[in-house]
Amino acid sequence: MSIITVCERREAKGLDAHVPLILRDDALYDPDLDRFFLDLPLSGVRSRHSLRAYAYDVAVWLRFLDACGKTVWAATRDDVDAYHRERRRDEADHRITAASWNRAVASLDRLYRWGEQQGLIADAPFSRRAVWRPAQGGRRGMIAARNDAYERVARRSDVRFVTMDDYHIFREVGLRGLAPDGTERPGARDRNGLRNALFADLLVTTGLRLEEASGLLADELAAIDHDHDQAQQLWLRLPPPLTKGDRGRSVLVPRRLLRQIAAYVAVERAAGVTKFAARDGAAKLERPIPVTRAGLDRMRDVCTPEERCRLILCDEDGPPHEPAALWLTEVGQPVRPNSWEVIFTRACKRCEENGFPLSISPHQLRHTFAVHMLALLIQQRLREAALPAGPVESYRLILGDPLQQVQRLLGHASLTTTYIYLDHIATRADTVDAAVEELLALLPGPQGA
Repeated sequence: MSIITVCERREAKGLDAHVPLILRDDALYDPDLDRFFLDLPLSGVRSRHSLRAYAYDVAVWLRFLDACGKTVWAATRDDVDAYHRERRRDEADHRITAASWNRAVASLDRLYRWGEQQGLIADAPFSRRAVWRPAQGGRRGMIAARNDAYERVARRSDVRFVTMDDYHIFREVGLRGLAPDGTERPGARDRNGLRNALFADLLVTTGLRLEEASGLLADELAAIDHDHDQAQQLWLRLPPPLTKGDRGRSVLVPRRLLRQIAAYVAVERAAGVTKFAARDGAAKLERPIPVTRAGLDRMRDVCTPEERCRLILCDEDGPPHEPAALWLTEVGQPVRPNSWEVIFTRACKRCEENGFPLSISPHQLRHTFAVHMLALLIQQRLREAALPAGPVESYRLILGDPLQQVQRLLGHASLTTTYIYLDHIATRADTVDAAVEELLALLPGPQGA
C-alpha cells in the first residue's frame, strides 16, 4: 500500500507557496490533482486554513481509494457509499460527525466538478438532485443541484458565549497575571499582559477574526481620524485580503481602546522595535518583505495576513528597521495567530490555577461580540418601535436590520450564519437586557474615560 501525505508548502513564489501538494511515496500523486489545488485560489479558496482543510479531506479519501486499489479519477458511486460506511457507520472511536462528513463531501464535490469541467471524468461519483426554493413573487427558483451525499444536520446554535464577568477574570487573572482581587502578584505578572489584554479587548469589542486582528498594521490604527467627530467608536477599514473570502469590510473600534493601543505603541511596542533593530531582527524573519512608508498603503491592500507579518519598514536608502505589524513580541518580532492561541491557552490555565475553570478562545470572543451587539440592536429596535418586551421569536419579522448590521460587522457572507446568534438569544429570556448592560459597561463611558 502506498503512503499518501500532504505537504503544506511548495517551492513557489508568493501565495502559491501555501498551496498544498498531495504526495504518494514522496512523489507527486497526480499532476491533474495538483492543477486542481493550484486552481483553488482562482475559485475563491484563498485562505491557508481552507487550502489545508481541502488537502487533508482529499488525502483521507485518496488513502481509502488506495486501499481499494483505485486512483482519484477512477472512483465510482459505490466507492462513495463504502466511504460513507467507513467514516460514518464504523466503530465509535473511528466515526466522524455529520458536520465533518459534510465538509469532506464539499471538498470532494468541488474536486469532481472541476474534473468534469476539465474532461478528466465523464461523470462524478456523486448523484445530485435539483433543490427548489421560493423566489420573488411566489415563484419557485431552482438553485444549484445538491449533492445527495450530504447528510441532514441540525442548524448549529451552540454558540460558546462568554459573560462579561468571566471575561473580566480571564483578562485580569489569565492574560495580565494579576491576583483575583486585582492586585499585583510579584514575579507572576505577565510581561506582555498589557498587550495581550488589549488584543482580547479588540476581539470582544469589534468581532474581528483572529487572523484579521493579528494581521493589523500599526499605521492602520494610527491613521484613523480621531478628530472627524466626537463619536465614541470610529471606523476601521479592513482591506479585502485581510478578511475571509476577500470581501473586505469596516468595523467600529472604541475610541478609548484606540487611545490605549496608541499608548502601547508608544511604550511597549517601541521598546520591542528598539530591540528588533539592535538584534538585526529582519535577518531572523523568514522571507521579509521590505517596504517604505510611502509604499505601505498599496501593500496593505494586496497583502494577506501572513504576508503582513513579514512587512518590514525601511527608509529609501536604509536597511529594514521596524516590522509594520501592530502586535510585537518583546524583541520586536510580529506575533503570529498560532501564538495568540497559545497565549489564550496559557491564560485559561492560569485562571484554573486560581480557582476559575475557564476555557476561552479568540473565536469565542467574536461570538461574544456578536451576541451582545445583536442584543443591543434588538433592544434599540424594540424601543424605537414602542413594542412591549417579550419572547424574541415574536419579533423575527422586524429584526432584519439588526441582523444585517451584525452580519456586516462580522463579515458573514450569508445572513443564515448570523441567525445562529438570534437562536442563542431566544433560548435565554434575560440575554437582551443583561447583554446590553454588560456591553455598555465594557465600552467607553460618556467621557471616554
